Amino acid sequence: MIKLCLKQHGKKQRRVYRIVAIHVQSRREGKVIKEVGFYNPWNDKTQLDVLAIMALCESGAQLTETVCNILRRAKSFE
Repeated sequence: MIKLCLKQHGKKQRRVYRIVAIHVQSRREGKVIKEVGFYNPWNDKTQLDVLAIMALCESGAQLTETVCNILRRAKSFE
């Protein structure tokens, strides 16, 4: 099974995140299947590939709670 989750990037006190599709049994920093977005909490910028996210969700991918909240804030999914 595949899940959409956040992968950490950046310095220790200045984290930014990439929204990635990853296998459920992989570690958070493990091999990525597909990168579908970017989230910067410092200036609240979000970049999403909505078509890729929709395709992954239709194929059975699960969203983590944090990714679901980010998508709601971006008003991509209602």
